[in-house]
Amino acid sequence: MSDSSTLAAQYLDASIALLERVRDEEAGNIEAAGTLLADTVTAGGRLFAFGAGHSSLAAQDVVYRAGSLALMNLLAVPGAVGVDVMPATLGSALERVDGLAAAVLDASPAKAGDALVIISLSGRNALPVEMAINARALGLKVIGVTSLSYATGPDAPTSRHASGTFLRDHCDVVLDSKIAVGDAELTYEGVDAPFASASTVTTSALMQSTLATCAATLADRGVQPPLLRSGNVDGGHAWNAKVFDEYRDRIFYQH
Repeated sequence: MSDSSTLAAQYLDASIALLERVRDEEAGNIEAAGTLLADTVTAGGRLFAFGAGHSSLAAQDVVYRAGSLALMNLLAVPGAVGVDVMPATLGSALERVDGLAAAVLDASPAKAGDALVIISLSGRNALPVEMAINARALGLKVIGVTSLSYATGPDAPTSRHASGTFLRDHCDVVLDSKIAVGDAELTYEGVDAPFASASTVTTSALMQSTLATCAATLADRGVQPPLLRSGNVDGGHAWNAKVFDEYRDRIFYQH
């Protein structure tokens, strides 16, 4: 039996190991994703991020965020963005509703030439799969952030989409979060279920790494990346106001 005092260290070690795998195994895909976003920005396109349930945390983390691209907009599905609905299980149910993604995209400002990052740990539910399918049909480029273990691993579940496909099957670039099926890093004697999820750790790292790559790629092309500064530092609000004004036609969280 493990001493409970070591569990915190075990979790941190597990998270560090996952991040090292992301660094070593996903470098090429991160480069491709960052370049795709940079191509979209230089071509005059807009950027969107979507995630349902807890996958929305990594999407929200890069929208209107200090150090992030001002052009990243949240594509929200009412009731499915987080656990702020009652009952909280409604969000999970909405992820399995056929046709919802098409309705959301049709009502959104997203159009051909834009880029959409879709975050879904399992990538198996109807909502993220249809979101990718419909986005590409509209002419958007799609980056999927998911765990390939859910689609290809020995414990992989079946898809909940009618096509039998997963998010990873409908993306221009796929980033693998390396999370095992079940998203729980720890076990403990006397505790019946595994616990301590790490998907937000690796997914957020993938998102921030991709945006960092995008910013550097833009700079290398002679384009000043439209980054936001913290409003809690002197001059931050003034800086952001200039960015908002210059890119107001591509920023939708102010409208």
